[in-house]
Amino acid sequence: MKSILFKISGILILLSALLFMFYPLAASWVMAFSVALFSVITVTSPYSGKSIRGKRLYNFQILSCLLMIAATYLMFKNRNEWVLVMVAGGIFLLYSSYVLPKELEKEKKG
Repeated sequence: MKSILFKISGILILLSALLFMFYPLAASWVMAFSVALFSVITVTSPYSGKSIRGKRLYNFQILSCLLMIAATYLMFKNRNEWVLVMVAGGIFLLYSSYVLPKELEKEKKG
C-alpha cells in the first residue's frame, strides 16, 4: 500500500507542476498534498542497511523532500523560483533513487 501511495504522490507532484501554468492556486494545493504524502512516506521508510553511503543517499532523499516543501511554499507565494528549487530536489531524488537500490543489493551480497 505504501509503495502505491508513494508512486501516486510522485505522479501528482509532476502533474501539479504542469497544472500550475493553467490553475496556479489549485496546483499549489495539489502540490502541497502530494509533497506532504511523499515526504511522510519517505521519512517513515528509513534506510535498512548499515553502509555510510546508503545512509548518505537516504539523507539525499530527505533533503529532496525538504526542497520540495520549500518549492511548494514558493508556489503558494507565486514566486517563480519554485521551479529551480523543485529541479534541485528532483536531481537529488533521481540520483538517490537510482543509486540506493544498487547499494542495498551490494550490501546484501557482501
